[in-house]
Amino acid sequence: MSDPTHAAIERARSLIDAADRIVVLTGAGVSAESGVPTFRGAGGLWKTFRAEELATPGAFARDPRLVWEWYAWRRALVSECEPNAAHFALARLALSREGTTLVTQNVDGLHARAAHEVADEMACPGDATRAMPLELHGDLFATRCNDCGRDAGEVTVDATSITTKSVAELPRCARCGGLLRPGVVWFGESLDPGVLGAATAAAEGADVALVVGTSALVHPAAGLAAHTLARGGALIEVNPDATPLSDRATVALRGTAGAIVPALVD
Repeated sequence: MSDPTHAAIERARSLIDAADRIVVLTGAGVSAESGVPTFRGAGGLWKTFRAEELATPGAFARDPRLVWEWYAWRRALVSECEPNAAHFALARLALSREGTTLVTQNVDGLHARAAHEVADEMACPGDATRAMPLELHGDLFATRCNDCGRDAGEVTVDATSITTKSVAELPRCARCGGLLRPGVVWFGESLDPGVLGAATAAAEGADVALVVGTSALVHPAAGLAAHTLARGGALIEVNPDATPLSDRATVALRGTAGAIVPALVD
């Protein structure tokens, strides 16, 4: 019991146990142990392009085939990744504790996959939706129309054949004929107001905000925990490194999501 890390984990556990409403915000760090590449920063080049150069409306307008080639490659990589211990622990938390809302900045779909697997294990497959996250930045595997905004569901784009297609052969909207695009939020675009509103309401009403694996640099997601603090709630941060949120955290736990999150919520 003299180990400060153990003491901090026990304090965080007691805050979670006592909470009626919990909001969980996750970032890239929760998927790092699943092998999901960051695609940004050092080592994030693809064919000499950076994510910031391709994940924009302007890039899609200039060369939609190039952008689709990149996203098809990304989809292929991420589809090989599996949810890790943190994803499963958070799914169990959401399924076992009413009043828990998961919010993620990630587009990899691993929270959703974990939700279905855990719901099946708990013999409550119909309840998987309770562990589905609010996806602030969209879904890598979703597709929508670039013109009318219609949700086109999952449309497969083959990374190996996209280079041989003309723009006219790229996926098109069944309603208006416009080009389909990945269902993610690009640089320079606003978040879906419905999703952001639901995430904000969850944070404003939470007794505890559990922030896992996020740098706390990308707004407006980085500001969600402040809503919980403003109502007198607690902030628990799980991250290997200090972030701008660390000084405001009720408990700051240094380490990987896969190691710490199950110890907090299982």
